[in-house]
Amino acid sequence: MIELILIGLIVVILVLIVAVILMYNSFVSMQKKVENAWAQIEVQLNRRADLIPNLIETVKGYAKFEKKTLQAVTEARAAIVNAKTPKESAQADNILSGALKSVFAVSEAYPDLKANQNFLKLQEEFSSTENKISYARQFYNDIVMRFNTAIAQFPGVIFAGIFGFREKEFFDAPEGKKEVVKADFSDL
Repeated sequence: MIELILIGLIVVILVLIVAVILMYNSFVSMQKKVENAWAQIEVQLNRRADLIPNLIETVKGYAKFEKKTLQAVTEARAAIVNAKTPKESAQADNILSGALKSVFAVSEAYPDLKANQNFLKLQEEFSSTENKISYARQFYNDIVMRFNTAIAQFPGVIFAGIFGFREKEFFDAPEGKKEVVKADFSDL
């Protein structure tokens, strides 16, 4: 009788050990997916940042009086390149998106610029990159939600704390920064 109880206890302990190992591996796998999704956002943000010098040079030749707009784009680009966390990147991304919208809005006042092939190609590249950033952001946030849910639900919440897994930040625009950018043509 004692042997059966001992065997049953050993089986239960082995099942618990296997369950803990599987849960740990699941957390590690989800964490790596979050890191990969973040890396994909960074790739697209860097791609867009790399396009900015070409855009500025193209616009400079036509829009000589738009130094503030071009300076805002340059500063926003620097902020996005130097961002370290998803929150910092989201804030910098929002500023850069607004600055780029201003550049493309300003281009409406310069028919020669709007017809320039380099500018049109850059505009298309930015549009494509913005779509990729949007998709990468959505994918990242979905993965973060799955990870955060897994470490918050029982029994994951117990083991996540023991193993040191912490919630990840979502990539979203800061509150109050979602307004439409207004183009100012009063200097023209």
